[in-house]
Amino acid sequence: MSPQQSRQVQSATESGKAFKTHGEQINLLRSRGMVIDSDQLARHLLERVNYYRLSGYWYSWREIGADGARRDVFIPGTNLADIDDVYDFDWRLREAVFSALAHIELSVRSMLGHELGRIDPLAHLHPELLGPVAYETKPKPRPSVKYEQWLKRYRKELTGSREDFVMHHNQKYGGQLPIWAAVEVMDWGSLSYLFQLAPIPVRETIAGRVGLNGAQFGSWLKSLNILRNYSAHHARMFNRVYALKPRLPKIGAHPELDAVAPVMNRLFGQLTIVQYLLVKLNIGDAALLPSVIASYPILEPLPPSHLGIPENWQQNPLWSIN
Repeated sequence: MSPQQSRQVQSATESGKAFKTHGEQINLLRSRGMVIDSDQLARHLLERVNYYRLSGYWYSWREIGADGARRDVFIPGTNLADIDDVYDFDWRLREAVFSALAHIELSVRSMLGHELGRIDPLAHLHPELLGPVAYETKPKPRPSVKYEQWLKRYRKELTGSREDFVMHHNQKYGGQLPIWAAVEVMDWGSLSYLFQLAPIPVRETIAGRVGLNGAQFGSWLKSLNILRNYSAHHARMFNRVYALKPRLPKIGAHPELDAVAPVMNRLFGQLTIVQYLLVKLNIGDAALLPSVIASYPILEPLPPSHLGIPENWQQNPLWSIN
């Protein structure tokens, strides 16, 4: 055994997995019951999407044993072409979500920069001008720990920015950007954090533009930050349980949201708040997400209901957009 082969054996022992060529991966899938109509197409799929990534998509097609655990064999009739269709759906969904959230992010930047600018051009650098989350009055007046954490994050973003307007302010004003410029270097997480730190009237004014209160809109921003990270980093969005559930208005306040209240931890619930904001703010392409959802490949064992999609979803005013 050569040194390289010896090392491969040792690595396989340490990781619990041995390296397999694309051909060996195809043979392994077949041995576990996967139907593969074309080795050429299967190889092409495995060359552009690695085996480990695809395993997250065919997970639900693995048989469930008597102990409730997933087995390594597939449900009879499982076809790799169907897995490819699901992967393609997830790709299109991710692109649509990223596009929608880009419009929402820019709108939040604009609203937050404008409303804080009314108070003071440098309100974000003066925690005493912000809300109670940013500035403590007891036992003595001082910036809160949360504000200090946000400020550290903001300064890091500012230092890392190569935007011309940032360099201009560095040279002329010592790097102190007015809030309407500062929001342009903040990522979604920083914006969401700053919204939580903002004065209560500012939070309520911004949230009121979409028919929510400040606490509700703040929770939406947190949830959408996670959704954005999934879409930006090419993570699987399909068939995922979302840990953060956005706070919704009371039943009846917004009937178009009532139907998704029980499924806010599923994909469709999360997408509905994205669609709601696009419609309420009149931004982006509100027909894009409905068209992607309508293209979902209906396959057992994952019917649309498993993703939180109700049978009559297209009758919801938010989704009946062509």
